[in-house]
Amino acid sequence: MTDGGVITAEGDEDDGLDQLLASMADIARDIARTPGGEETLASVTQACVDLIPGVVAASILSIEGPETYGSVAPTSELPKRLDELQQKFQEGPCWDAATADPATRVPDMRAETRWPHFAPAAVTEGVLSMLSFRLFTFDRRVAALNLFADTVDAFAGDAETVGGMLATHAATALIANDRQLQFRSALASRDIIGQAKGMLMERFDVDAVRAFELLAKLSSERNTPLVGIAEMVVEKGSASRRRR
Repeated sequence: MTDGGVITAEGDEDDGLDQLLASMADIARDIARTPGGEETLASVTQACVDLIPGVVAASILSIEGPETYGSVAPTSELPKRLDELQQKFQEGPCWDAATADPATRVPDMRAETRWPHFAPAAVTEGVLSMLSFRLFTFDRRVAALNLFADTVDAFAGDAETVGGMLATHAATALIANDRQLQFRSALASRDIIGQAKGMLMERFDVDAVRAFELLAKLSSERNTPLVGIAEMVVEKGSASRRRR
């Protein structure tokens, strides 16, 4: 029996555990069916609200660079506003969890001194405590699962354990999505290079090896990635054909 997590009373212990296990199984099936999809991530954030007492909203903060920063699968407009504030001030628990700390806990935002600009703004939005988990993802993206509460000391007992389990599901989904995108990008690059080779072979009456060497030579001379040179060749070749 615990007093702050999914299991709240001795009589409810089995029901609470069954609900938790069922939710975890559903999320795992979602990842298998549609890895990294918005639907899967939304099921994770919604599970945070459903399974962890005190959570009024949840989201996943994703940062891929200065211009690619935002809330993924937010359960309401509140996480979006909080993430926008953290981007504006470049500080906050979600920011710290995504970029530095494995987990960041805020018992009372009114007494918080770590983020002098963000904390008062969060209180104004009605958020008095927060819990954020870093999501270890693939490639350059960093992310965090973030839980928001409108009461002080909302996250006690099982909250960190359940939140950590859900964070693992979210990270798995994001990694699967990143790998899918990378695979699709590789296929697209191979396709555009193939098109460019075909155009050069036709234009200069050379074989595939020689056409590739021409692309590689241009890439080196212009200090431009091979796929970028291929895109230029295809674009110019297509424009020339349209003029004919």
